[in-house]
Amino acid sequence: MAYHFADVSKMVSVGSGVKREIDDIYLTRYACYLTAQNGDARKPAIAFAQNYFAVQTRRAELVEQRLLDYERVQARTELAETEKLLSGVLYERGVDSKGFAIIRSKGDKALSCLDTALLKRKLGAPDSRLLADFLPTISIKAKDFAAEMASINVQQKDLYGQSSIEKEHIENKAVRNMMLSRGIYPEQLSAGEDLKKVERRLKSEEKKITKK
Repeated sequence: MAYHFADVSKMVSVGSGVKREIDDIYLTRYACYLTAQNGDARKPAIAFAQNYFAVQTRRAELVEQRLLDYERVQARTELAETEKLLSGVLYERGVDSKGFAIIRSKGDKALSCLDTALLKRKLGAPDSRLLADFLPTISIKAKDFAAEMASINVQQKDLYGQSSIEKEHIENKAVRNMMLSRGIYPEQLSAGEDLKKVERRLKSEEKKITKK
């Protein structure tokens, strides 16, 4: 803390061209922040500084949230692309859209110990919406990683038919175990904000920025 409140000296004029050295304190930006935040708000300078820092803090929070929102939207886009590729691979190997839905649900259960329907209920996602639109970013990325591995393994092992491919996708437990090793339990994570709302907010903010 001493670094932020450094003892210094400076020369001041005392009249008739005479100067004298006096003790002073050099404040870093952080020290100025602490002084302002803990000062008497009845003093105009302190009140102004407190308001300034409050505004800047809020701006930083908004920027951080925007970056997190963008990361989540990007992760969701990548998952959609991966699942589209996986669906194509499975279709070529005798799995129809209904079979793909079953395989994906079992993959969700391997990852989160809950099938798609139960996960939707837990996260408050409408039945008509896709589960991934309500997952937190890390869960979206975990699903993407698991789907990518399933796609590669199905092709490398030359699997065919729903039953054999189901067993491969259920091996998503490897991704779950990796998360558990870091103390992350997918089924205990809170729901993410509806991604459609997030996308609308980002688009609205982009329009405001371009108008300035």
